[in-house]
Amino acid sequence: MSIFVKFFKKIRPKNSYSSPSTHYMTGRTESGVYITDKNAIQQIAVYACIRVLSEAVAQLPLHVYERTENGRERAVNHILYSLLHDQPNKEMTSFSFRETMMLHLLVYGNAYAQIIRNGKNEVIGLYPLMANHMKVDRDDSNNLIYIYNRNENADPNLKQTGEIVLQAENVLHIPGLGFDGLVGYSPIAIAKNALGIAKACEQYGADFFSNGASPSGVLEHPGTIKDPERVRKAWQAAYGGNNSHKTAILEEGMKYTPISIPNNDAQFLETRKFQLEEIARLYRVPLHMIGDLEHATFSNIEQQSLEFVKYTLDPWLVRWEQALQKSLLSASEKSRYFIKFNVDGLLRGDYESRMNGYATAWQNGWLNANDIREMEDMNPIPEEEGGDLYLVNGSFTKLNEAGAFVERSE
Repeated sequence: MSIFVKFFKKIRPKNSYSSPSTHYMTGRTESGVYITDKNAIQQIAVYACIRVLSEAVAQLPLHVYERTENGRERAVNHILYSLLHDQPNKEMTSFSFRETMMLHLLVYGNAYAQIIRNGKNEVIGLYPLMANHMKVDRDDSNNLIYIYNRNENADPNLKQTGEIVLQAENVLHIPGLGFDGLVGYSPIAIAKNALGIAKACEQYGADFFSNGASPSGVLEHPGTIKDPERVRKAWQAAYGGNNSHKTAILEEGMKYTPISIPNNDAQFLETRKFQLEEIARLYRVPLHMIGDLEHATFSNIEQQSLEFVKYTLDPWLVRWEQALQKSLLSASEKSRYFIKFNVDGLLRGDYESRMNGYATAWQNGWLNANDIREMEDMNPIPEEEGGDLYLVNGSFTKLNEAGAFVERSE
């Protein structure tokens, strides 16, 4: 068993992207194609899935809440509120910051941001750090440290270049799924063989159409050719590539015979479609959200969209919320404040369903008119006009009092 453990530790990939173990992220796949973070995102299915998830997280309202006796209320006066909701630093909006961080999560499996604090130890800025330049390690006291390899002037708060050691309290780290719970693994690295097949199909299609969508073949000569290489090059120059549809003139009894199988016989399109589904499966994104409507119907798209929020988006949001609370709130604040995304807008049904639901809630007294108007982004009805009143249908009575009026009349 000990030999197996040692062997496993030796071959187990690590997410130290600035170390020699980078080959885990980049390298040759079983299909013979090299997959890197850059060429993986050039595949349209990968790019589409990343856009869907990144923009979904970036567009959601992100609020700081304060716990009160009556439940909760937005802590608009907290220093973190405008930082997270509007502008995390002088150069980025909240949307672009979250979109960038989510891109890093989906490509590298981790997202990092430098935390800028003032003299009161309050957070006044968040700046993204390139995840592929970060290495997580421990100091002599076994405390987590972050070693950032800075080779360009991307972050205005880091003046020096080379390896910069950042303490854990100055780094916002959102890890993806990983073996140790501290560092996430890149989804692209995990699935690089599947991406390699998709890339190989893409390259095959590009090569096929760059040759004018004409299959290769054999030139047959009834005699012996002294210099076959010269004949092949001459044929390719005259009838290859953009010249493939020109009329060929054959001399000396030569004959051209195509030998490559057509794309439909090789199930080229079916393979490409399956790899699209594989990539969507990797990121758990419904196919209709990346433009594949083959299996979509009017009745199931809404349900798939709700499942996307519940099973795909929610886990990412929880990662964000808990990482933000862990890194940005002080120990004394964590019992009083919390950070949460608002997904109500994504969970809305169609207009008729919403109106029926509101009517039921209003008639049964657990929503008032202004509660409903707020959810529909409408201005409230003034209090003196009854906008804050909770109403209930007067015909309802307790079960044990049913028929009491009959007894009283007798």
